[in-house]
Amino acid sequence: MEGLLNYLLDMLNLPKVGLSAIFLISLVSATLLPLGSEPAVFAYIKLKPDMFWPVLAVATLGNTLGGIIDWWMGYGAKLALLRYRLRRSHRKHGHAQAASPSPPAGKAPLGKRYVRWMRLRGAPILLLSWLPGIGDPLCTLAGWLRISFWPSVCYMAVGKFLRYLLTTSALLWVPDDFWRGLGQLF
Repeated sequence: MEGLLNYLLDMLNLPKVGLSAIFLISLVSATLLPLGSEPAVFAYIKLKPDMFWPVLAVATLGNTLGGIIDWWMGYGAKLALLRYRLRRSHRKHGHAQAASPSPPAGKAPLGKRYVRWMRLRGAPILLLSWLPGIGDPLCTLAGWLRISFWPSVCYMAVGKFLRYLLTTSALLWVPDDFWRGLGQLF
């Protein structure tokens, strides 16, 4: 896996490829793969400060498209599960409609409480889609729950844009000597 990642990063060498590398890295990092796009965005802006807004726009577009892919994966997984259950119930009960089991008494399991919490908040919860570790599953769960597509996309885009804007701006405030010293450690 590490060799593949090194090959991919060598192939997408930022000064040679440019914004297409930013787009691809942002797209891949927004899927369920553990890759961060912020270092690539920051490095490119550090190399070409005049490209600040275009880089943020391209990174946001790529990352939002990755979130859209996650949304559709959740939607497709839900449809596949429903089809599987329908086929299974037809075979088991001779085409009779299967009765749903009654829920157990007491507190609902954590998964059901999480789903209920997300349904209650709807698409605005996708402003948090930029968060590491939970952002991608939030997009997938939004598709699973069939939360409206276009509002979901809008909230994803706003959240991801704000993430790139704030992290890159904060990193640009750090003096260059710090980054040079950090580079000498490795």
